Amino acid sequence: MSKTIAVIGGTGLCDWPGAHLLESREVTTKWGSPSAPLCRYTYQDAGFVFLARHGSGHSVPPHAINYRANIQALKDAGMTEIIAVNAVGGISERFVSGVIALPEQINDYTWGREHTFYDGHDGVVEHIDFSYPYSEPLRLRLCAAAEHLGIDIEPYGTYAVTQGPRLETAAEIVRLARDGNDIVGMTAMPEAALAREAGLDYASVCLVVNPAAGVSDTLITMEDIQAVIDTGMVQVKSLLARCISAC
Repeated sequence: MSKTIAVIGGTGLCDWPGAHLLESREVTTKWGSPSAPLCRYTYQDAGFVFLARHGSGHSVPPHAINYRANIQALKDAGMTEIIAVNAVGGISERFVSGVIALPEQINDYTWGREHTFYDGHDGVVEHIDFSYPYSEPLRLRLCAAAEHLGIDIEPYGTYAVTQGPRLETAAEIVRLARDGNDIVGMTAMPEAALAREAGLDYASVCLVVNPAAGVSDTLITMEDIQAVIDTGMVQVKSLLARCISAC
């Protein structure tokens, strides 16, 4: 595959109306099979490889994703950059439904996931610097693409990663807010750390699809979330295309 940029997407990003599928390739890795085939697309003059994080039909829950195989498959395919797209809940008041955020920090609350390539089985251990989990040059390119398109974004924020697949309790969101988190989702880790271990630049585009539990007086419904996804992902796809084609 000639392009070096990959997009990993989950909720709302598995369909690409207007995109041209050039190739769909099933692969395997030393860690097993990735969630889905690697699909090479062109979209709005941008060429990239897409990997559906949750598999076909959104069938793999966040805690059961084979993150190691996903990142390894993209590394083996020659990718050097990954743009991850995440649907998240909003905690801080700036992060209301429909906002697109480009976080620069992560707090990891997950457990039990296969989270490193350096598991000690081959006698090799590396301790990566993860002070700044996202690639700042790639994140700034996304910011520039948003400015070019006139898309309003929140260019900073901290992403709390929870285990899922259930949503959080109101008390848990109070704790996450106290910890300094702005948004909450289930898939940024160990994906971001594995990308760093693999030497791949990694940044995230987060669409806030609902207020986190207790932030709003209204009940969170899947219908409301889907309505935000249907409109917000149109902007997200345009942002991705601009960033990729401008590189």
